[in-house]
Amino acid sequence: MPEPVVELLAEVWASIEALCADLPEAAWERPTECPGWSVQDVVVHVIGGERELLGDEPPALPGEAPGHVRNAQGERNEGWVLSGRPWSGTEVLDELRDVAARRLDQLRALPPEAWDREARSPIGPMPYRAFMEMRVFDAWVHDQDIRVAVDRPRVLRGPAAELSIGRLFAAMPYVVGKQAGAPEGATVVLDVDGAPAGPATIAVDGGRARALPSVPADPTVRLRLGLDDFWRLACGRRDPDEALAAGAVVVEGDVDLGQRVVRRLNHVI
Repeated sequence: MPEPVVELLAEVWASIEALCADLPEAAWERPTECPGWSVQDVVVHVIGGERELLGDEPPALPGEAPGHVRNAQGERNEGWVLSGRPWSGTEVLDELRDVAARRLDQLRALPPEAWDREARSPIGPMPYRAFMEMRVFDAWVHDQDIRVAVDRPRVLRGPAAELSIGRLFAAMPYVVGKQAGAPEGATVVLDVDGAPAGPATIAVDGGRARALPSVPADPTVRLRLGLDDFWRLACGRRDPDEALAAGAVVVEGDVDLGQRVVRRLNHVI
Protein backbone atom coordinates (compact mmCIF):
# COMPACT_ATOMS: atom_id res chain seq x y z
CA MET A 1 0.00 0.00 0.00
CA PRO A 2 1.34 3.48 -0.80
CA GLU A 3 2.12 5.73 2.13
CA PRO A 4 -0.79 8.18 2.63
CA VAL A 5 1.60 11.05 3.31
CA VAL A 6 2.82 10.92 -0.31
CA GLU A 7 -0.60 11.89 -1.60
CA LEU A 8 -0.83 14.65 1.01
CA LEU A 9 2.40 16.11 -0.34
CA ALA A 10 1.04 15.82 -3.88
CA GLU A 11 -2.15 17.58 -2.73
CA VAL A 12 -0.45 20.56 -1.13
CA TRP A 13 2.14 21.03 -3.90
CA ALA A 14 -0.66 20.95 -6.48
CA SER A 15 -2.56 23.54 -4.43
CA ILE A 16 0.43 25.91 -4.50
CA GLU A 17 0.93 25.34 -8.23
CA ALA A 18 -2.74 26.01 -9.05
CA LEU A 19 -2.78 29.10 -6.84
CA CYS A 20 0.29 30.61 -8.48
CA ALA A 21 -0.43 29.58 -12.08
CA ASP A 22 -2.46 32.70 -12.86
CA LEU A 23 -0.64 35.23 -10.69
CA PRO A 24 0.44 38.40 -12.49
CA GLU A 25 4.19 39.00 -12.34
CA ALA A 26 3.78 41.84 -9.81
CA ALA A 27 2.00 39.53 -7.36
CA TRP A 28 5.09 37.37 -6.99
CA GLU A 29 6.77 40.34 -5.31
CA ARG A 30 4.07 40.90 -2.70
CA PRO A 31 5.30 40.55 0.90
CA THR A 32 3.90 37.68 2.94
CA GLU A 33 3.45 37.39 6.70
CA CYS A 34 6.48 35.08 6.74
CA PRO A 35 9.18 37.55 7.88
CA GLY A 36 11.37 38.87 5.09
CA TRP A 37 9.83 36.78 2.32
CA SER A 38 7.75 37.62 -0.73
CA VAL A 39 5.33 35.27 -2.47
CA GLN A 40 8.17 34.20 -4.76
CA ASP A 41 10.52 33.64 -1.82
CA VAL A 42 7.99 31.37 -0.14
CA VAL A 43 7.58 29.18 -3.22
CA VAL A 44 11.36 29.02 -3.75
CA HIS A 45 11.72 27.96 -0.11
CA VAL A 46 9.33 25.05 -0.68
CA ILE A 47 11.32 24.09 -3.79
CA GLY A 48 14.62 24.32 -1.92
CA GLY A 49 13.52 22.03 0.88
CA GLU A 50 12.57 19.34 -1.61
CA ARG A 51 15.74 19.82 -3.64
CA GLU A 52 17.77 19.12 -0.52
CA LEU A 53 15.86 15.86 -0.12
CA LEU A 54 16.78 15.07 -3.72
CA GLY A 55 20.43 15.49 -2.74
CA ASP A 56 21.17 19.09 -3.75
CA GLU A 57 23.15 21.37 -1.45
CA PRO A 58 21.72 24.81 -0.61
CA PRO A 59 23.56 27.77 -2.12
CA ALA A 60 25.79 29.62 0.34
CA LEU A 61 24.69 33.04 1.54
CA PRO A 62 26.62 35.76 -0.31
CA GLY A 63 27.07 37.80 2.88
CA GLU A 64 25.66 38.24 6.37
CA ALA A 65 22.33 36.64 7.08
CA PRO A 66 19.34 39.04 7.25
CA GLY A 67 17.90 39.88 10.67
CA HIS A 68 14.97 37.47 10.35
CA VAL A 69 17.38 34.51 10.11
CA ARG A 70 17.95 33.08 13.59
CA ASN A 71 19.68 29.71 13.21
CA ALA A 72 21.61 27.39 10.90
CA GLN A 73 18.45 26.00 9.33
CA GLY A 74 17.32 29.54 8.63
CA GLU A 75 20.62 30.20 6.84
CA ARG A 76 20.07 27.14 4.63
CA ASN A 77 16.54 28.31 3.85
CA GLU A 78 17.76 31.81 3.04
CA GLY A 79 20.41 30.45 0.69
CA TRP A 80 17.71 28.83 -1.43
CA VAL A 81 15.48 31.91 -1.28
CA LEU A 82 18.21 34.30 -2.44
CA SER A 83 19.19 31.96 -5.27
CA GLY A 84 15.65 32.19 -6.67
CA ARG A 85 15.26 35.96 -6.50
CA PRO A 86 16.41 36.54 -10.13
CA TRP A 87 13.81 34.08 -11.53
CA SER A 88 10.57 35.09 -13.17
CA GLY A 89 7.28 33.75 -11.85
CA THR A 90 7.10 31.38 -14.81
CA GLU A 91 10.56 30.02 -14.00
CA VAL A 92 9.56 29.49 -10.36
CA LEU A 93 6.47 27.54 -11.41
CA ASP A 94 8.46 25.40 -13.85
CA GLU A 95 10.95 24.58 -11.09
CA LEU A 96 8.16 23.74 -8.64
CA ARG A 97 6.53 21.36 -11.15
CA ASP A 98 9.84 19.67 -11.93
CA VAL A 99 10.90 19.23 -8.31
CA ALA A 100 7.45 18.04 -7.19
CA ALA A 101 7.36 15.42 -9.96
CA ARG A 102 10.85 14.14 -9.12
CA ARG A 103 10.14 13.98 -5.40
CA LEU A 104 6.85 12.13 -5.91
CA ASP A 105 8.63 9.59 -8.12
CA GLN A 106 11.29 9.19 -5.44
CA LEU A 107 8.79 8.79 -2.61
CA ARG A 108 6.55 6.35 -4.47
CA ALA A 109 9.57 4.15 -5.18
CA LEU A 110 10.60 3.85 -1.51
CA PRO A 111 10.31 0.35 0.01
CA PRO A 112 7.93 0.05 3.00
CA GLU A 113 10.76 -0.31 5.54
CA ALA A 114 12.27 3.03 4.50
CA TRP A 115 9.35 4.92 6.05
CA ASP A 116 10.26 3.68 9.54
CA ARG A 117 13.96 4.51 9.30
CA GLU A 118 15.32 7.43 11.28
CA ALA A 119 15.78 10.63 9.31
CA ARG A 120 17.46 13.90 10.21
CA SER A 121 14.94 16.72 10.29
CA PRO A 122 15.37 20.41 11.20
CA ILE A 123 14.06 19.63 14.70
CA GLY A 124 16.00 16.43 15.26
CA PRO A 125 15.90 12.72 14.35
CA MET A 126 12.51 11.15 13.62
CA PRO A 127 11.05 8.37 11.43
CA TYR A 128 11.04 9.34 7.76
CA ARG A 129 7.23 9.10 7.73
CA ALA A 130 6.99 11.72 10.50
CA PHE A 131 9.51 13.92 8.68
CA MET A 132 7.35 13.86 5.55
CA GLU A 133 4.29 14.78 7.62
CA MET A 134 6.30 17.77 8.80
CA ARG A 135 6.98 18.62 5.15
CA VAL A 136 3.22 18.54 4.47
CA PHE A 137 2.71 20.95 7.35
CA ASP A 138 5.46 23.30 6.15
CA ALA A 139 4.10 23.41 2.60
CA TRP A 140 0.51 23.83 3.80
CA VAL A 141 1.46 26.83 5.97
CA HIS A 142 3.30 28.43 3.06
CA ASP A 143 0.34 27.79 0.76
CA GLN A 144 -1.75 29.82 3.23
CA ASP A 145 0.98 32.49 3.44
CA ILE A 146 0.60 33.06 -0.30
CA ARG A 147 -3.19 33.08 -0.06
CA VAL A 148 -3.12 35.76 2.63
CA ALA A 149 -0.68 37.86 0.58
CA VAL A 150 -2.75 37.71 -2.63
CA ASP A 151 -6.12 37.75 -0.85
CA ARG A 152 -7.32 34.30 -1.94
CA PRO A 153 -9.47 31.90 0.11
CA ARG A 154 -7.52 29.74 2.53
CA VAL A 155 -7.48 25.93 2.29
CA LEU A 156 -8.76 24.96 5.74
CA ARG A 157 -10.43 21.68 4.79
CA GLY A 158 -9.11 18.48 3.28
CA PRO A 159 -6.53 15.88 4.34
CA ALA A 160 -3.42 18.12 4.20
CA ALA A 161 -5.17 20.92 6.10
CA GLU A 162 -6.48 18.53 8.76
CA LEU A 163 -3.02 17.01 9.31
CA SER A 164 -1.48 20.48 9.59
CA ILE A 165 -4.13 21.92 11.89
CA GLY A 166 -3.93 18.77 13.99
CA ARG A 167 -0.19 19.36 14.47
CA LEU A 168 -0.92 22.87 15.75
CA PHE A 169 -3.50 21.58 18.23
CA ALA A 170 -1.16 18.81 19.39
CA ALA A 171 1.32 21.48 20.50
CA MET A 172 -1.19 23.32 22.69
CA PRO A 173 -0.24 21.53 25.96
CA TYR A 174 3.31 22.80 25.41
CA VAL A 175 2.03 26.30 24.65
CA VAL A 176 -0.28 26.45 27.68
CA GLY A 177 2.00 24.74 30.19
CA LYS A 178 5.51 25.67 29.14
CA GLN A 179 5.24 28.87 27.11
CA ALA A 180 2.33 30.57 28.88
CA GLY A 181 3.14 29.12 32.33
CA ALA A 182 -0.45 28.22 33.26
CA PRO A 183 -0.63 27.42 37.00
CA GLU A 184 -1.51 24.11 38.63
CA GLY A 185 -5.19 23.29 38.29
CA ALA A 186 -5.83 25.69 35.40
CA THR A 187 -7.95 24.61 32.44
CA VAL A 188 -7.72 26.44 29.12
CA VAL A 189 -10.29 25.89 26.37
CA LEU A 190 -9.38 26.83 22.80
CA ASP A 191 -12.73 27.22 21.06
CA VAL A 192 -11.61 27.60 17.45
CA ASP A 193 -14.49 28.14 15.06
CA GLY A 194 -14.06 25.85 12.08
CA ALA A 195 -11.51 23.50 13.65
CA PRO A 196 -12.11 19.93 12.42
CA ALA A 197 -11.85 18.36 15.89
CA GLY A 198 -13.87 20.99 17.79
CA PRO A 199 -12.74 22.77 20.99
CA ALA A 200 -9.50 21.70 22.70
CA THR A 201 -9.12 21.68 26.47
CA ILE A 202 -5.71 21.78 28.15
CA ALA A 203 -5.42 21.14 31.91
CA VAL A 204 -2.41 21.53 34.18
CA ASP A 205 -2.24 18.65 36.65
CA GLY A 206 0.77 17.50 38.64
CA GLY A 207 2.94 20.13 37.02
CA ARG A 208 2.16 18.91 33.50
CA ALA A 209 -0.20 20.25 30.87
CA ARG A 210 -2.25 17.68 28.97
CA ALA A 211 -5.25 17.56 26.68
CA LEU A 212 -8.62 16.56 28.17
CA PRO A 213 -11.21 14.58 26.20
CA SER A 214 -14.04 17.01 26.95
CA VAL A 215 -14.70 20.63 27.86
CA PRO A 216 -15.26 21.28 31.60
CA ALA A 217 -18.34 23.21 32.75
CA ASP A 218 -16.31 26.07 34.23
CA PRO A 219 -12.83 26.37 32.66
CA THR A 220 -10.28 28.84 33.98
CA VAL A 221 -10.20 30.58 30.62
CA ARG A 222 -11.87 30.12 27.26
CA LEU A 223 -10.43 31.59 24.08
CA ARG A 224 -12.79 32.07 21.14
CA LEU A 225 -11.29 32.72 17.71
CA GLY A 226 -11.58 31.70 14.08
CA LEU A 227 -9.48 29.00 12.45
CA ASP A 228 -7.76 31.46 10.11
CA ASP A 229 -6.62 33.58 13.08
CA PHE A 230 -5.62 30.47 15.03
CA TRP A 231 -3.16 29.13 12.47
CA ARG A 232 -1.75 32.60 11.81
CA LEU A 233 -1.14 33.21 15.53
CA ALA A 234 0.23 29.70 16.12
CA CYS A 235 2.65 30.11 13.21
CA GLY A 236 3.77 33.64 14.12
CA ARG A 237 1.98 35.25 11.18
CA ARG A 238 -0.20 37.67 13.15
CA ASP A 239 0.73 39.98 16.01
CA PRO A 240 -1.09 38.70 19.12
CA ASP A 241 -1.59 42.13 20.67
CA GLU A 242 -3.10 43.41 17.43
CA ALA A 243 -5.38 40.37 17.28
CA LEU A 244 -6.52 40.95 20.87
CA ALA A 245 -7.10 44.67 20.30
CA ALA A 246 -9.09 43.98 17.13
CA GLY A 247 -11.34 41.50 18.92
CA ALA A 248 -10.15 38.60 16.74
CA VAL A 249 -9.65 36.64 19.98
CA VAL A 250 -12.26 36.81 22.74
CA VAL A 251 -10.95 35.96 26.21
CA GLU A 252 -13.46 34.72 28.78
CA GLY A 253 -12.54 34.00 32.40
CA ASP A 254 -8.99 34.65 33.61
CA VAL A 255 -8.05 37.51 31.28
CA ASP A 256 -4.39 37.63 32.32
CA LEU A 257 -3.83 33.92 31.67
CA GLY A 258 -5.86 34.06 28.46
CA GLN A 259 -3.81 36.91 27.07
CA ARG A 260 -0.57 35.13 28.04
CA VAL A 261 -1.69 32.08 26.07
CA VAL A 262 -2.58 34.21 23.03
CA ARG A 263 0.80 35.97 23.17
CA ARG A 264 2.62 32.63 23.32
CA LEU A 265 0.60 30.68 20.74
CA ASN A 266 3.46 30.96 18.23
CA HIS A 267 5.56 27.81 18.61
CA VAL A 268 6.74 27.24 15.02
CA ILE A 269 10.45 27.57 14.23
